[in-house]
Parts: sequence; structure tokens; C-alpha cells
Amino acid sequence: MEILTRIGAALQEGDDEAVGRLTGEALAEGLAPRRILDEGLIGGMNAIGEQFRRHELFLPDVLLAAKAMYAGLDRLQPLLAAEGGALRGKVCLGTVRGDLHDIGKNLVAIMLRGAGFEVVDLGRDVAPRRFVDAARETGALVVGMSALLTTTMPVMKEVVDLLRAEGLAGRVKTVVGGAPLSAAYAKEIGADAYAYDAAHAIEVVKRLTA
Repeated sequence: MEILTRIGAALQEGDDEAVGRLTGEALAEGLAPRRILDEGLIGGMNAIGEQFRRHELFLPDVLLAAKAMYAGLDRLQPLLAAEGGALRGKVCLGTVRGDLHDIGKNLVAIMLRGAGFEVVDLGRDVAPRRFVDAARETGALVVGMSALLTTTMPVMKEVVDLLRAEGLAGRVKTVVGGAPLSAAYAKEIGADAYAYDAAHAIEVVKRLTA
């Protein structure tokens, strides 16, 4: 439908005013909130994510698109909640204890929201117990952990071990990422997956929650 294409195009241009206005128009035309989310907002953000993955766009472009996406999402969220139109699922994200680097984690959060997930952002310097408690309390399907310092990487294993000890390992999947990490390290600590960048993290979370 043309208006959904226009929403996606405005989002890719980072035009938050247009996205908010067009989302309102789509609702006035009688389009279902879920369809506007999937085909308009998420469709546009998927295009941004693909261009970012191919290095055709850069972080400032993604941030502008995310701001535009929120302008539409703010209008849809109450309607989605009222009709039980939940997003794809919840993901808990955080930079592990002892590490204050969060640019990568923040970008993953933006792109996950753009892909239709509800993100519980735990912030920086997050203790293992907080990851586990948040996953249990929110019903998160995935726990995503980030680290930039090699000295903080072992905290990820503490989280994985704690989830397993409390019987959550089967229900809650774990994804790790950050500059010093590797797929081999993720396997070594028992994490479910490794993401080498933000765009890949979205693909991984989609696969784990499919």
C-alpha cells in the first residue's frame, strides 16, 4: 500500500515529523497497527540495517532513522498493547560488570527495536545476577552481553552458568559480542551465539527467537 511505502521512505530519510504524521494517516485510513509496524516502520528499518551492514550508511544515519521510527512507534504502541499485538519478543541487553563501553550495545538496542523487538536495556557495568533476574522478571527470550575489555569477558561465562544453574538456559538464549570476542570464545563459555557486529546481532536474535 502506498502509504506504508511512504512511511518506510520517510523513515529511511530520518524524517521523524513525516513518519509520525503518515503513521497517523495510515491509522485514520483503517490500517491495522500491526501492519503499519511490520510493513512501514520495520520494513524501513530493515532497509537501513541492510545498508548499514553493507557499509553504505554510518552510525549517524542509523540514529536519525531510529528517531524517526520512534515517532511512529509512539503512536502504535498503545494500540498494539490494547489489541494484544505484542512485538516479536523481549531481549535484555547490557555491557557486563566492570565494562563501561556501550556504543555497540546501544546500536544493537536501536536496531533490535527497529526489527520489532522489545528491548530491556540494563545499561553498563551489569552484574551477572542482574542479567538473570531481569530475564526472569521480564520474560525475555534472549540475553545479550557486550564487552570491550578482555578482563571483563569472564563475566559472560558467569551469566551463562547462572542461567543454567537456575534452570533458565533452555528458555533464555544468550548472545555475546564485542571487539575482543570470537565465535570460539562464545562456544567455550557455553553461550548460544556470537554476534560480530550490530547488524549480525539482529540476524542472530531473529534466528534464536524464530
